[in-house]
Amino acid sequence: MSAHLVAVAQRQDREAFAALFRHFAPRLKSYLRRFGDSDARAEEVLQESFAAIWTKAGRFDPSRASASTWIYTIARNQRIDAFRRERRPQFDPNDPAFVPAHVPDGEGTVTSRERFQHVSEAMAELSEEQREVVRLSFFEDEPHEAIARRLGLPVGTVKSRIRLAYGHLRTRLASKSGGLL
Repeated sequence: MSAHLVAVAQRQDREAFAALFRHFAPRLKSYLRRFGDSDARAEEVLQESFAAIWTKAGRFDPSRASASTWIYTIARNQRIDAFRRERRPQFDPNDPAFVPAHVPDGEGTVTSRERFQHVSEAMAELSEEQREVVRLSFFEDEPHEAIARRLGLPVGTVKSRIRLAYGHLRTRLASKSGGLL
């Protein structure tokens, strides 16, 4: 049987594959049925096994194992894979993890762009020092102490600049966006 498997590997020999199927199919089906598999499940695993034998024949090494050992190993692995597939839980399409995030409609997109534009304009009106502490605090999520060390400033100065910048932004954005923010 090893010669048939080598012929399948080297030349994709259909006759050799048919000989392997005739010889091993009834034996493998009996082997699978001994595990308590139904006829239908044993048949399905058998078909998957022979598909794997056809595609993986090039991996067969007669010096490492006999053809029957190699084929039975494939069948056993296919059965394990089928068992694992059956044990996986079915996904609930209504599970919140699978519900897509809200996609804004056209109006939401326009509103979001306007909001971004207003924030950008308001940020541009801040002093460079205020812009830097806001960027580090809000966009890079740095704690006040880390900002102070990074900029070589007292923590109180960092907090004052952030408070003044947020006050300016709040006033500017409230007047510009009509309370959208």
